[in-house]
Amino acid sequence: MSRRGTAEEKTAKSDPIYRNRLVNMLVNRILKHGKKSLAYQIIYRAMKKIQQKTKTNPLSVLRQAIRGVTPDIAVKARLVLFH
Repeated sequence: MSRRGTAEEKTAKSDPIYRNRLVNMLVNRILKHGKKSLAYQIIYRAMKKIQQKTKTNPLSVLRQAIRGVTPDIAVKARLVLFH
């Protein structure tokens, strides 16, 4: 048991325009040299293009894309010893 207090669990904040945590998490993933405003510009421009081309809600398209690339089964590493 550590002598220090336990760390508080941080919740992901939502982005200013879409009010969605998923968009904010995506912005944090594509940060370029710590420039969050540039990352927001890239994401919002992409969302605008999705809106124009598909005529649907870009958040639903983003959720569907994320669901498509996440693995269905969690794979655990296993130690294999050869004799």
